[in-house]
Amino acid sequence: MKKTAILLSTICATAFLYVSCSSSDESDNGSSSTDLTNVAASLAVDASTAMDLNTGLLVTANSTTTAKTAETQPGICAAITVTTPEGTAYPKVFLLDFGTTGCKDDNLTRKGKLKITLTAPVTTTGSKMTIERIDYYINNLKLEGTIEYTNTTSVATVPQWTRKVTNGKLTDLQGGVYTNSGIYTTKQTAGVDTPFVLTDNVYEIPEGTQTITSPSGTTLTLTVTETLIKKYSCTFISKGKLKIQGGIINGTIDYGNNDCDAFYTYTHENGITFSLSM
Repeated sequence: MKKTAILLSTICATAFLYVSCSSSDESDNGSSSTDLTNVAASLAVDASTAMDLNTGLLVTANSTTTAKTAETQPGICAAITVTTPEGTAYPKVFLLDFGTTGCKDDNLTRKGKLKITLTAPVTTTGSKMTIERIDYYINNLKLEGTIEYTNTTSVATVPQWTRKVTNGKLTDLQGGVYTNSGIYTTKQTAGVDTPFVLTDNVYEIPEGTQTITSPSGTTLTLTVTETLIKKYSCTFISKGKLKIQGGIINGTIDYGNNDCDAFYTYTHENGITFSLSM
């Protein structure tokens, strides 16, 4: 339907979307009233948090205990400065400067800065990694807020963290502002035996909720209903489901069958499914 196509084209101009979007149902059936823009923006918010967390894990995993002047690191196009403000090994502060014109990581253009503060090695129980966004953009989407990644491990063979976002904000290409906050529980289920190698890490998110407020004031709540699978080597979540509710939105996000791709589906409460892509 024409109205649905307009909504989908709006999403494609809003989020990290490279593949054209399409509905699996061409009939009206009320689908045209579903504001898919909010769905796509909500997933873009979640994806950007995961991307910045991956960056934080990479830069801190390869660090040493000495302060450094600006340098670059494989996998990160930013200039990196490492300081130890108290003159001890920790806390340690990493300033990643992607520049004012931006540079590319994994086909994503970033600009601005990320400030990452680590209280102890991220694998140590009780440690906290804090990521602050400073005039920061991914693909011209402005991202603000703070990510806190706190190690809450109680069983050494199953490392665990809480991922908390506060004062989150995404400004889309049309100037629409989406605010967000939330907490996820994350467990590492693969790669534990190789702590200095990140590429074999697999994380599960068994529970968590985040709240996103759209430019129109609609509040959407995303709740994990089926454990999310996030491979470090994949840009996006590859499996699991989220319940998304708010305003006229009431449905399920399904990330698929654990393939390392950007595709997902949104199924509205009326049974209509939309095939979408980051």
